[in-house]
Amino acid sequence: MPDRPEVVCVCGSARFVDEMQAANRELTFAGAIVVAPGVFPRADDQLITDEQKAALGELHLRKIDLADRVLIVNPGGYLGESTRREIAYARATGKPVSFTDPV
Repeated sequence: MPDRPEVVCVCGSARFVDEMQAANRELTFAGAIVVAPGVFPRADDQLITDEQKAALGELHLRKIDLADRVLIVNPGGYLGESTRREIAYARATGKPVSFTDPV
């Protein structure tokens, strides 16, 4: 085992919360440290303001900063606007990006 486990940031649409949780579990059992969304805002969620959604998006970019690599959970190849932004950010910062499904 290496000195430090691999850190993986899980990204994807809030519509795939179950799939992201499954990826988190699988990676954790494989010995990785997983950073992932802690809140899953939806378009119809009246409890989260636009400002909070923006702050959560920025916080997730900081999680990408902490990661060794990024895993995009994209069933059916779906990539939403926020996920595309996260992919672009990860690539711009030199993080390897992989996908659960073909894009």
